[in-house]
Amino acid sequence: MSDRGADLFFYALLLILPLAGLIARRPPLKQTVKMALAWIGIFAVGLLAVSQRDRLPGIFSDQRTSGGETRIRQDPDGHFYAEVEIEGVSRRMLVDSGATTTALSVGTAKALGLDLNANPFAALIQTANGRVAADTARVKEVRVGSIRMHDLGVVVSPAFGDTDVLGMNFLSRLASWHVDGRTLVMTATDRGAAPPAE
Repeated sequence: MSDRGADLFFYALLLILPLAGLIARRPPLKQTVKMALAWIGIFAVGLLAVSQRDRLPGIFSDQRTSGGETRIRQDPDGHFYAEVEIEGVSRRMLVDSGATTTALSVGTAKALGLDLNANPFAALIQTANGRVAADTARVKEVRVGSIRMHDLGVVVSPAFGDTDVLGMNFLSRLASWHVDGRTLVMTATDRGAAPPAE
């Protein structure tokens, strides 16, 4: 069974259990229909909220900021995802210490209005799926919680799909970063304002 099929089976089971309990109580038909519709409505709203989690970061936030420190809880899939603002465009980005450079999807690059034709030579990037050609660009500002970085190099390629990644060129400009249990802790530094050579 595929992951999607397993998810659908799980959600169907969650819906069937309260409905089965309702039917077992044998209330009058009109009351049964009302309560069944109420349960279906509650389930639909919950499912919609979970499926739109990426677009509702303020409600389902795994990211906390305190002073110059930003803490991100580990996602159930084992990764860390940061709520990032790039030049005013909000994205949920995978934090990947295995990525040398911050990588953006074509959709994010378009939303930012990046000029991908400024450099006529594509960069060759080593990914988990092999080497891919990517355009290079720079973004003026990247914000993660209280962390603010200026003039960050990025790569853009259709091969990245819809995934946006914060790479080592971001992490290396922090005062520190480490994983504490199931939490990624990133500490800001003034060096974020002035980039090193990338």
